[in-house]
Amino acid sequence: MDISREMAKIACHALNDKKAEEIRVIDISEISPLADYFVIATGANTNQIQAMVDAVEEELGKQGHTVKQIEGNRNSSWILMDYRDIIVHVFSKEDRLFYDLERIWTDGKKVQVDEL
Repeated sequence: MDISREMAKIACHALNDKKAEEIRVIDISEISPLADYFVIATGANTNQIQAMVDAVEEELGKQGHTVKQIEGNRNSSWILMDYRDIIVHVFSKEDRLFYDLERIWTDGKKVQVDEL
């Protein structure tokens, strides 16, 4: 299994452990140099969003993956975590609907979380 796919799997498990809603994975490897995968999830409030971000950082960190950059802060309703090979987006419901990354990246391949 390639490293980026394994990273996406770890991120999804960490998000699921924090009761993230609507976890989606989009393979963008063939259409963008940004990353191989987008992992997108929704949190109910800023506390849950931060717990989700912390869980992803902790679980990927245990495997030796460090975040290159984080956009957003503890009060943000959209936090982006750039791990080079994967980019994790954690949204509030409102921001996820507003930015609608799934629609923007429809050229990417949807990956079922349980197939990772």
